[in-house]
Amino acid sequence: MIGNDWDNKLNIIWNSEGFKKFMSVVDNEYQTKTIFPPRNYIFNALKLTPYSNTKVVIVGQDPYHGTGEAHGLSFSVQEGIKIPPSLQNIYKELNSDLGIPIAPTGDLTKWGLEGVLMLNAVLTVEKDKPASHRKLGWELLTDFIIKVLNQKEEPVVFILWGNFAKEKAKYITNPNHLIITSPHPSPFSANSGFFGSKPFSKTNAFLKSKGLKEIDWDINKK
Repeated sequence: MIGNDWDNKLNIIWNSEGFKKFMSVVDNEYQTKTIFPPRNYIFNALKLTPYSNTKVVIVGQDPYHGTGEAHGLSFSVQEGIKIPPSLQNIYKELNSDLGIPIAPTGDLTKWGLEGVLMLNAVLTVEKDKPASHRKLGWELLTDFIIKVLNQKEEPVVFILWGNFAKEKAKYITNPNHLIITSPHPSPFSANSGFFGSKPFSKTNAFLKSKGLKEIDWDINKK
């Protein structure tokens, strides 16, 4: 399915009859409607960030629902697409927190390669219908992914922005890990505590304290 160590970690899911039936439902959605991200990008977050390389998890809700935007990474859009308001606010906080210049692109692939798993709780969406695939069944998989990461001995930072993401905190019980929460970076809530929350410096300080390599958050570097 994925092509890295996630296949072993999620083997029980991939081989279950329930998941196979669920994927047939997903396939039917792709055949009969306009669904995002493109079919081959559904598991892009897992492909980009192997289990063994995951140091940070940023939990999103569901993919962007506009044409050409989503590519399987939470908060990220494909190269050349206008940067969405929430990501603009993430960049503003990154600039305030670490002094990193605001990037001209919304493609966060570099973060994935750095060890940041950008996981949406729901992995597909119908065009122009936000949250249309919520309760379709993706949450069973993505909750399981959080639980598997919770079992990891090596410390992981879980960044949970907004109430939807904070619901995942109940699966993170391992004291080795760090949970960072704040309001969502959306324009509707960013001024309620997202700005000034310093998630990027807090993440790196924690990783450094555990003897792990810090994340290079600068998207401008290729």
